[in-house]
Amino acid sequence: MLEIRNLCGFYGNSAALRNVELSVGDGEFVAVLGRNGVGKTTLLRALFGLLDRTTGEIRLGGEDISGWPTHKRARAGIGYVPQGRGILPEFTVMENLRMGAFARTSDRGEEVESLVFDMFPMLSEFAGRAGGNLSGGQQQQLAIARALLTDPDIIVLDEPTEGIQPNVVELIEDVIVKLNRDHGITIVLVEQDIGFARKASSKFAIMEKGRIVASGAADELTDELVHRHMSV
Repeated sequence: MLEIRNLCGFYGNSAALRNVELSVGDGEFVAVLGRNGVGKTTLLRALFGLLDRTTGEIRLGGEDISGWPTHKRARAGIGYVPQGRGILPEFTVMENLRMGAFARTSDRGEEVESLVFDMFPMLSEFAGRAGGNLSGGQQQQLAIARALLTDPDIIVLDEPTEGIQPNVVELIEDVIVKLNRDHGITIVLVEQDIGFARKASSKFAIMEKGRIVASGAADELTDELVHRHMSV
């Protein structure tokens, strides 16, 4: 599904990613872990061509997309839920959702919309409300729904439960797991919650100083690895 080979990423002349190697199979759930500031968000931004410069390869379904513009990557089947949600605060909920639909190339519009409103019923209730007037948890649901409306094969999410009230955290985690296990959508998740990563993911990768320093099957994510690479 997704193959990252020898990926280096730069902000200006500063290297933020160093020779990253990561393989994500069709239908897998990969948790990308690490302390703050180690390059997790930068890696996701690199997948969408949002860095100043990258070298190496990013292959989607066997095709090298490294030189593609961001909009073409989105239309190729990658959904993105960025850190901070990235919704348009002056747009209504429905207008924000339509932004996701613009990137959809399939003819499954009604099916995807039905899935979105079934998973996030509050979106119908607040359809006419400005995105900026939603709570943090509601905004995150909107951001995930917007990504789903692209009808993606793979969704990458950057700390989707950060700063969210506990009852909504549980809802969002349940939705992410359901998208993977019931609907076959490949997931790449940047996360700080080790418990959720162990419960939900099939594979993990730990980053440190712009590199992946440990990876493997989820049951290989030991306390010793967590202590070595993630404890403060």
